[in-house]
Amino acid sequence: MTQPPSVRYVAALPAWMRRLDLPLLTAALSLSLLGVALIWSASGSSALLSDAARQLLSLAVAIALGLLLLRAEPRALRAWAIPVYLGCLTLMLGTFSPMGVSVSGARAWLALPGGFTVQPSEFAKLGLILILATTLSGSLVTGQAAGVRKAAGAVGWAAPYILLVLAQRDTGTAMIMTAITISCVVISGVGLRVVLAGLLTAVALVALAVAAGGLADYQVQRFLAFVDPYADPYGYGHNTIQAQLAIGSGGWFGDGLGAGNQTQGGFVPVNESDFIFTVVAEELGLVGGLAVIALLAVIVWRGLRIALAARDLFGRLVATGVVAWFSFQAFENLGMALGIMPVTGVTLPFVSYGGSSLIAAWLGIALLQLVHRSGSDWTRRPVRDRPLSRSGGELT
Repeated sequence: MTQPPSVRYVAALPAWMRRLDLPLLTAALSLSLLGVALIWSASGSSALLSDAARQLLSLAVAIALGLLLLRAEPRALRAWAIPVYLGCLTLMLGTFSPMGVSVSGARAWLALPGGFTVQPSEFAKLGLILILATTLSGSLVTGQAAGVRKAAGAVGWAAPYILLVLAQRDTGTAMIMTAITISCVVISGVGLRVVLAGLLTAVALVALAVAAGGLADYQVQRFLAFVDPYADPYGYGHNTIQAQLAIGSGGWFGDGLGAGNQTQGGFVPVNESDFIFTVVAEELGLVGGLAVIALLAVIVWRGLRIALAARDLFGRLVATGVVAWFSFQAFENLGMALGIMPVTGVTLPFVSYGGSSLIAAWLGIALLQLVHRSGSDWTRRPVRDRPLSRSGGELT
C-alpha cells in the first residue's frame, strides 16, 4: 500500500530528527518568534527595530547551535562537563576585567566587537547542569554519609558560580542557579534531612549577608518595592506600579500589537526584556498572556516527561536541571511583572530581548532533545546510576 506523503517525508529524515519531541520544539519556536514581534512593538523607535533584527539573528544562531549540539554523541556530555564548567567560569571572571560591561547595576556582560555583548552567566547555567548531573549520577552507596558527601560535592561545584553572579550584582541568576542545584540534589536521591539541613544553612548565610550590608542600595530598593511599591510611587516603586497598570489595561484581547498606551508611551522601563510580559498583557490582553503561559507550560511539561522517561540518572538530572531553570526563571520574570516577586532583572525564557539568554535557552532545548531521543544510550551502567530507595532497592 502506498504511504501518505507526510509519512514518506518523515521516513526520509535522518534518524536523530525523527526522534525529536515536536511539541517541545514547536512551543519553543512559537515563543521565540512571538518574542521578536513583541520586541519590535516594545517601542516605535528605530533602535527597537534594530533590537528586533538582532533578536531574529540571535534566534537563527540559537537554532543552528542547537542543531549542532543534537549531532553530538550523548556519552560525550560527561566528558564535556568539566571543560564547559571551567570555560564558563573563566568568562564570568572576565566580566571583572576591562572587557566587562555594567547594565542596570550588574557587571555581568562582556563587550564584543561590533557593539555586541555576551552574558556568560546565561551559558553558565548549562555548565552547572552538566557538572551537577555528572557529579550526582555516580555510584550511590547506602547511608547518610554518602548523601552528605554527594550534596557537599554538588554545592562545591555550584558555589563558585553563585558567588560570582552575586559579586556581579545579579541576584536573579543566583536564585536560578540555586533552584537548579536544589532540584538536581533532590532528584539524585539524597536524603530529605540532608536537603533540609542545606536549605537552612543557605537561609542563614543569606540572612547574615543581608545583615552585613551585602546588598547594594538598588537591590534593597527593589525589595522595598516588592513589599510596598506605593510607599515611593515616583521612586523605587515606579517600575512595579507601571507594570501592573500596563497589565491591567489590556482587557481580554488587548489594544493590539504596537497600540498599547503604556508600552508605546515608554512608561514601563526595559519592557523589551525584563518587563516583556507587560507588552504581552497590554497589547495582546488576557488571552495573549494566557497563551504565553500555556506555551511555557508545554515546555515544562514536555521537559518533565523527558526527565521521567530517562533510562538513567545522568539523563534524568540533565532534564531536571533544564526544567528547573526554565520554570523558576519564567516564574521569577512573570512574578515581578505581576508584583508577586521582587524585581530581579531576569528575562522571560525565549521571549525577552537578549541574545545570550535566547541562545542558552535553545541549547537547553537541545539537551532535552538529546535526553529524549537517546534513552538508555547515555550510559551502560543503569544499576549504579539509579537512586536507591530507603530499603536499599533500586527505584523503578
